[in-house]
Amino acid sequence: MAQPQEIEPTLRVRAKAERRAALLSSAARLFARRGFDGVSIEDLGSSVGVSGPAVYRHFASKQAVLAALLVGVSEGLLTGGREVVDAAGSDATAALRSLVQFHVDFALREPDVIRVQDRDLAALAVPDRAAVRDLQRRYVDVWVDVLHRLSPTTERPELRLRAQATFGLLNSTPHSARSVTVARTRVLLEEMALAALGRP
Repeated sequence: MAQPQEIEPTLRVRAKAERRAALLSSAARLFARRGFDGVSIEDLGSSVGVSGPAVYRHFASKQAVLAALLVGVSEGLLTGGREVVDAAGSDATAALRSLVQFHVDFALREPDVIRVQDRDLAALAVPDRAAVRDLQRRYVDVWVDVLHRLSPTTERPELRLRAQATFGLLNSTPHSARSVTVARTRVLLEEMALAALGRP
């Protein structure tokens, strides 16, 4: 049976992780609504019920919050994309459909993050911006590799263009999917994405 002195640190670690996640979630919402420059550390703290200085227990600066948000989501896309491709095994068609479904899920789940990425990427420090760009390139490569398996005679630059155009289509969701149900939006996005990729 765990002793109280063993449980206490675990609870503290869990509480800290939960507070950090709450700060990132609130930051996405606030940055999307007001822009990075329109949100203060005090705003971030009060959004989760703590003082502004308490935010510094989790992040060194407001810019560090933005970096954690955008680098984190890029890492998640790369890891998740690789996982769905691996799960599909040798079936390239299934891999592509899984990638489309995966990215549609992201676009519908994280519209605030997409808005922040579109508007505030330039506010990142240069190394963090480079990290995001590198992760994004590697995520595109996951798609291009699958597309190349399906169309081995097509040049990779063309496949890259198809993939990036598809991201533009799917990531426009926060701006366009306002008067259509989520279920219908999902169906339409998946259909359009596959058509854009040359796999209707």
